Amino acid sequence: MATEEPRAATVTDPHGREVVLLARIWEEKIARDHPELLGHLDAVIDTVARPDHIEPDALPDRTRIYRRDVGPSRWLLAVVSYDQAPGRIITALANRKDPKQWKP
Repeated sequence: MATEEPRAATVTDPHGREVVLLARIWEEKIARDHPELLGHLDAVIDTVARPDHIEPDALPDRTRIYRRDVGPSRWLLAVVSYDQAPGRIITALANRKDPKQWKP
């Protein structure tokens, strides 16, 4: 990272890449926009570390990473941007619907 911002967490994704969740993103984006995730930081990190489903995002260099039955809903989604190293969790949210490309 160009500047060393405080991190809420660091995790390794299933491909061995380091992914960070900046404290600023957790506090100013995820917790504010998705207050149902307060108290579920560990679930967000676990989603990236041990996903049940991964699919590309609509934007380049981004990936949607899903885990079932963690957090406050049926699915937890973390969006990771890999256009820098380490990758960054840019948002997370709870969702009841199955991912578009999910095949049980």
